[in-house]
Amino acid sequence: MIPLFNEEESVDALVRELGEVLDDLGEPAEIVVVDDGSTDRSFARLAALQAEEGRLRIVRLARNYGQTAALAAGIAHARGELLVTMDADRQNDPHDIPQLLAALGDDVDVVNGWRIDRKDGYLRRRLPSQLANRLISRVTGTRLHDYGCTLRVMRMPIAKELPLYGDLHRFIPALAAEMGARVVELPVNHRPRTAGQSKYGLGRVMRVVLDLVTVRFLSGFSTRPIQLFGLLGALFTIAGFGLVAWLGFERIVLRTPLGGRPIVLLALLLGIVGVQFVSIGLLGEILMRTYHESQEKPIFRVREIRDGRVAAVSDAVERLH
Repeated sequence: MIPLFNEEESVDALVRELGEVLDDLGEPAEIVVVDDGSTDRSFARLAALQAEEGRLRIVRLARNYGQTAALAAGIAHARGELLVTMDADRQNDPHDIPQLLAALGDDVDVVNGWRIDRKDGYLRRRLPSQLANRLISRVTGTRLHDYGCTLRVMRMPIAKELPLYGDLHRFIPALAAEMGARVVELPVNHRPRTAGQSKYGLGRVMRVVLDLVTVRFLSGFSTRPIQLFGLLGALFTIAGFGLVAWLGFERIVLRTPLGGRPIVLLALLLGIVGVQFVSIGLLGEILMRTYHESQEKPIFRVREIRDGRVAAVSDAVERLH
């Protein structure tokens, strides 16, 4: 599945190369390309390619929604049991797909690409990416070298359940791991861009940081917000009451005047903010309970069930026969 935006110079070679790789695999497959509101001739080129590549399926969005929405649209319209995602700029090598599929064993749900020898500028692309990868790995607990690599393979049940909105496509491995998926990383080839222009730059750094805060909250406190806001509220409240107690001691015992001292306002502010944080946590708990109960949405995901007692009975029956 390929999200695409204004890549008319790359689509022909991309689809043909993918077709050759799929021919070598010899397995039923489809090529889902999501046109994310391209303003060039990308869609026209794709439509023309369908005459020679029958496995090509085009999902055309009404406007440019962004890569996360395009990935979500592709996942919603894909029909296979396994999903391979990649970029449309031809920097990902389709010939890596067979080894990604081979690494998807019984105990692995997501295989993420790792562009070891990345063919991008250092200061503008590689350095910010390295810093972001370290930060994301540390905050989410899912340690990968290359969160920015779109080339990956996932089992479709995992892909269908990913909470994709905003710009969370950068955190797919971490989101999958939070769902209980087993994620591994595999070195892949990376090629220099030969056509078109990059859609990324340093301007996305702050968005990554803000999205990381969202992911951390979703992974750690989405079903128990009181533990986050309640803790913060308790800390602020304790600090506020501690200051009030000390100021009371100063006024009553030491006879120190309090008028005009900013610390008095700080003590009151800490107490008020603490109560507000606790209230936010309680409201979050109510909203989460309403959400899960109204949609009958489970708060867990079962990987498999093995009933030892049933297995033992079956073995006994076989021995009797």
